[in-house]
Amino acid sequence: MVADILRSLLRRPAGLISATLLVLLYGMALFAPFLSPTTPSAQNLDRTYHPPTALVWQDGHLSVQLYQLVDPSTAAYQPLPERSVPLRWFSEGPSYKLFGLFPAHRHLFTVPDSHPIYLLGSDATGRDVFTRLLYGAGISLSIGLIGVFLTSLLGLTIGGLAGYLGGWPDSLAMRLTEFLMAVPGLYLLLALRAALSSRFPSDATFLLIVVILSALGWAGTARVVRGLVLSLRERPFILAANIIGQRPWTILFRHLLPNTFSYLIVAATLSVPGYILGEAALSFLGLGIQEPASSWGLMLGQAQDIKIFMLNFWWLLTPGAAIILTVIAFNLLGDALRDAVDPRFRLPGK
Repeated sequence: MVADILRSLLRRPAGLISATLLVLLYGMALFAPFLSPTTPSAQNLDRTYHPPTALVWQDGHLSVQLYQLVDPSTAAYQPLPERSVPLRWFSEGPSYKLFGLFPAHRHLFTVPDSHPIYLLGSDATGRDVFTRLLYGAGISLSIGLIGVFLTSLLGLTIGGLAGYLGGWPDSLAMRLTEFLMAVPGLYLLLALRAALSSRFPSDATFLLIVVILSALGWAGTARVVRGLVLSLRERPFILAANIIGQRPWTILFRHLLPNTFSYLIVAATLSVPGYILGEAALSFLGLGIQEPASSWGLMLGQAQDIKIFMLNFWWLLTPGAAIILTVIAFNLLGDALRDAVDPRFRLPGK
């Protein structure tokens, strides 16, 4: 089944492009310490709001253009003619732990310490936006996957039990889902986060956001899974399982719930953008990921200063572009998966 879905997905241009883009984004987030030339917290107060550095070909190798600060009041920089430093490939740099486990110190590229490189410019404290964007992707993108996994697990379990058992468990589960779906999600999200401590360590804040988003998102999945189970439990193969004496838990987890996986795959893919945007909204409002950690929402929140718009520091808005690109890619992938699992799209001539 999975192989058929993948083949059908890869035959659709939108699905292939979106899947390739998402693999690239998650790969960059996974290898962020290796791909970035420095650390996300490294500051350089002499290079605040530095524009993106140009790459030039000089003396037979790729080099980084050097700049001079000409007006500190407006953060105006001017390139120095014929002044550049060569890029060093696969060279030693700040130490890190690859995948959080393996100590390493090799980076894809670096420059001498006295000449920083800013592929996407620097922020108000001279930190490299490119590096923070890569590290922030690890938080923003993983929140989506972990949140959707927990949501799908809760929705599958509660919805499946409600649809199969019926009676008071079904009534209790549906009243709970109706309550959660009746409350405006954004306000409930803000209330839950604000009711708890606003100054958690980064790892605790990450887990808290995942739990909050998962607690809010399972209701819709549970209702749909309940409806699917109600329609499936009267099918002949379920009736046959009852006749031969299979236990209810075996029927539920071996026959009923696996038949809802095609829906869950599509629903999970389409739900990931909601979690990414939820984390971005919390961090943008100062209730999410805190310094010195980095996330796309936190970076956007730090770009609210009117000075950034007045002086056209456009590179500080790149996290917003990354969020938009990721959300569009997930939506296209979800649409392609829906077409792949829908029998109407696998008929001849469709």
